[in-house]
Amino acid sequence: MEMNEEELLNYFDHSITDYKEGSSRLQKLLPKVAQGYFNFTEASFEEGAIGKKQKHLTALGISIFAREEYCIMYHTKIAVELGMNENELMEVIAISSALGGGTAFSQGVTLALDTFDYYSEPDH
Repeated sequence: MEMNEEELLNYFDHSITDYKEGSSRLQKLLPKVAQGYFNFTEASFEEGAIGKKQKHLTALGISIFAREEYCIMYHTKIAVELGMNENELMEVIAISSALGGGTAFSQGVTLALDTFDYYSEPDH
């Protein structure tokens, strides 16, 4: 992704903030729907037979396959925070690409890698 440093510093965090702001607007108008969704997704990512990091790696692979950019950024960010390394990311990209072909490959080697690089920096 070709951006100057200031644009890059704001792109990923701004995208996640946009999602959160949109979610808040939905929650104001449809509180039961939004809260039901939030409760469901929060419960889905709780530690269980599958650990939190593995759940976010799985969600990242599905997001890459589905070309869902906000989810790619969000799950990459959380996976980095949970200790995902670059080799794990590459394997997720490979699995997604095996199922999704060139489209998944291109999302993985661009947006997922750029997000990983951004959130792997010590000051994020």
